[in-house]
Amino acid sequence: MRHEVTAADTALAVGSGDVEVLATPRLITWLEYTTAQLALSALDPGQTSVGTSVRIRHRLPTRVGDTVDVAADGPEVDGRHLRFQVRATNSAGQLIADGELERVVVDRERFLANVP
Repeated sequence: MRHEVTAADTALAVGSGDVEVLATPRLITWLEYTTAQLALSALDPGQTSVGTSVRIRHRLPTRVGDTVDVAADGPEVDGRHLRFQVRATNSAGQLIADGELERVVVDRERFLANVP
């Protein structure tokens, strides 16, 4: 999945820093979206997946106007746990981030019923 970095995606805009480069929280959102889409193939009707663990190394800054390609391998299935290896590259093909995300399969109605 490809994203263009805008001013709204910067650390300054999201409050995670004071520089106008891609914010780590926005990058994590893009990575999580990618894994949530891949997780759909492992779900039965009435199920969804929720993010439970994020281990990301944000290796290089990315300027506004550049593009970021986000990809994930997986899922590696362990019961209800889905593990994904994730990575992001800039328009020059440089690795800007990599790591692992974990999601857990839950029954959607039961999950929502337990939200306080």
